[in-house]
Amino acid sequence: MLVAAAVCPCPPLLVPEVAAGAAPELDAARAACTDALGVLAAARPDRLVVVGPARGAGPESYPQGTRGSFRGFGVDLDVSLGPDDGPGPAGELPYGLAVGAWLLWRTGWSDAPVEGLGVGEPLAAERCAGIGRDIAARAGRVGLLVLGDASACRTLKAPGYLDERAEPFDAEVGRALGAADVASLMALDAGLARELKVSGRAPWQVLAGAAEGTTLGGAMLYEDAPYGVGYVVAAWS
Repeated sequence: MLVAAAVCPCPPLLVPEVAAGAAPELDAARAACTDALGVLAAARPDRLVVVGPARGAGPESYPQGTRGSFRGFGVDLDVSLGPDDGPGPAGELPYGLAVGAWLLWRTGWSDAPVEGLGVGEPLAAERCAGIGRDIAARAGRVGLLVLGDASACRTLKAPGYLDERAEPFDAEVGRALGAADVASLMALDAGLARELKVSGRAPWQVLAGAAEGTTLGGAMLYEDAPYGVGYVVAAWS
């Protein structure tokens, strides 16, 4: 049963070593992620599933201890998914899950076993929801750390350039995540999300499937669009 979820963005710039001199610009986002993970830890899950963007369609499974790296961003920094129990597969985590692993390390997560799941843009909404339902059907108390960014088209200098559809799309995403509105998350337009370069659509719909039939409430902790990319932090409990 799903007992809590933390929703966080996953830009590599969230990692101060990657952001370098620009690191203070995302201090508020980092603090909100810490708060969301605090809500997750307070729910005392028996298992944590970290869900983020996959390299392909997915789903891709990553056991606890799988390694990730930010060397591709010019930083000599490696991370491990959850508590490091010894040598694991090296450099295999996609960037979003690597950011999730870094967030867990930063907050000192040791409350429950951890596993990773990558889901990609090609996965249909119902397939994502089905994956979420399967996760929630596991025995015990399950927590989710859900990673993904909203549109990358909020300004002229954004990675996807300015698209007038981006701001209203992101506003609906923020409202749905802040209200734990499962139906609205399931109704997100996958085609529009793809055009707006949204990385979080599939992970959010996994969350929606996992939360079906629960009474979880949502709280918005952060919402902004630095660098023209929509970032949302929310906690469900």
